[in-house]
Amino acid sequence: MLWQPALPPEYDRISDSEIAQRITERRSALGKRLIILGHHYQQDDVIQHADFTGDSFKLSQLAAEKVQENGAEFVVFCGVHFMAESADILTPPEVKVILPDLSAGCSMADMANYEQTCRAWDTLQDSLQFEFESEDDQVGSSPDWHLIPITYMNSSAAIKAFVGQHGGAVCTSSNADSVFKWALAGGGRKLRKGQRVKILFLPDQHLGRNTAHNFGFVTEVDAKHSRKSAQTAVWDPMADEGGLTIKQMEEADVLLWKGHCSVHMLFRPEHVEQSRSEDPDVNVIVHPECMQEVVDLADYSGSTEKILNTIRKSKPGTSWAVGTEVHLVNRVANELADRDISVKTLSGCQCLCTTMYRISPQRLLWVLDGLAEGQARNVISVHDDARKWALVSLNRMLELTAGGPADTPTKQSLAGV
Repeated sequence: MLWQPALPPEYDRISDSEIAQRITERRSALGKRLIILGHHYQQDDVIQHADFTGDSFKLSQLAAEKVQENGAEFVVFCGVHFMAESADILTPPEVKVILPDLSAGCSMADMANYEQTCRAWDTLQDSLQFEFESEDDQVGSSPDWHLIPITYMNSSAAIKAFVGQHGGAVCTSSNADSVFKWALAGGGRKLRKGQRVKILFLPDQHLGRNTAHNFGFVTEVDAKHSRKSAQTAVWDPMADEGGLTIKQMEEADVLLWKGHCSVHMLFRPEHVEQSRSEDPDVNVIVHPECMQEVVDLADYSGSTEKILNTIRKSKPGTSWAVGTEVHLVNRVANELADRDISVKTLSGCQCLCTTMYRISPQRLLWVLDGLAEGQARNVISVHDDARKWALVSLNRMLELTAGGPADTPTKQSLAGV
């Protein structure tokens, strides 16, 4: 997490209504030079000022598309750090991407750093005999395994670059199945006879586990009940050799990085059971960042876009219990109340993204004031080498989802993530 200096004291003395008015005035004055993006999990008094709302990568692609159309100079991303990095990767170098609060990070993304990932890769290389693809297209000497890294979009540019350098791809919560399928087939390489693929999935163990389960892999949870050997194993970056024995490394088809979303970890199986006891007809829909026990009990699971689209298409009189960030849930509940569609959070606890809320209307006004005065504050800039290899991993994903290259986003690609 980066350190953010305190705002000048005068911003704390401005009323909420005056802040909103001044933001509107700054937006009007900057005109087409400015694009403001607001993630679904953002609080309402910030999201009201966004030109576009959506999932993180969809917003980054929209920014790149609108920059091409309108020649915008500045993209203000009301999200978290890795999202601003993705927007910087996809937009031209001359466009400045701004994060209103540098301390708005993602706890999940922070659970996998570049040094830890390199150590994990080296440990696997030393402990097992596998084939791997490297930057210079050299491969390991043994044909036993082909190791392929996959990283969730909720990761740093450095991790995306590592994955790109080592023959892997990025995935989103909506296309993880497609990327897994690609990896299991060899990741674009022809597998030798008897050769097995081993996936290293970063940084969210729960999306990785739920996706592996979709492909029939026996997970650690299943193994406890069925007494079968688990085909997934959790890699703990804080433990020697990931906390695994050589045998566990060998037996696991999917190595799951020990990371999680602090919001979605709050949802428990008992919340599903309680919702159904209160309303037997309720539909339970959850994000795949939730633990497998919750996803297995739910009626539906999917990305925030899938959650929104599924609920919006439901019939009047339908009731929903939703396992994702509370501000998104409240927003869609208010939107659909007139249609007699009941929407509530799956859990009564405060399931909110606290780091996202570091971006306040005061912070937004502060960066817009800077732009109006000719000063770009809190610019997020990805190093050229990281940009190059992150684009490789992003393009592999987009090719799998019929999207086209990441540096030339299309309307077709927007629908796929």
